[in-house]
Amino acid sequence: MTFLLFITTKEMGFYFEENLQELEKIVSRLEGGEAPLEEIMADYTRGMELSGKCLEALKKAEEQMDILLAENGDGSVTEQELIIDNK
Repeated sequence: MTFLLFITTKEMGFYFEENLQELEKIVSRLEGGEAPLEEIMADYTRGMELSGKCLEALKKAEEQMDILLAENGDGSVTEQELIIDNK
């Protein structure tokens, strides 16, 4: 019997949905173009940070799916144990 350990993105410290919502708000403010330069720069910096966190969370989710859906040579799929290193 195979036991699967599936770590959610929240458990890994990536609050994907919350980060994405904040990023969407920042993009809207930047697209508005009416903020002072200092605020634009702060928003841009925060947006890049959030973008990186979202991309990292998506990459981890993709890695989990790759492990969970490892294909055998004959085209069948085998469940695999998922171990995540939280370094």
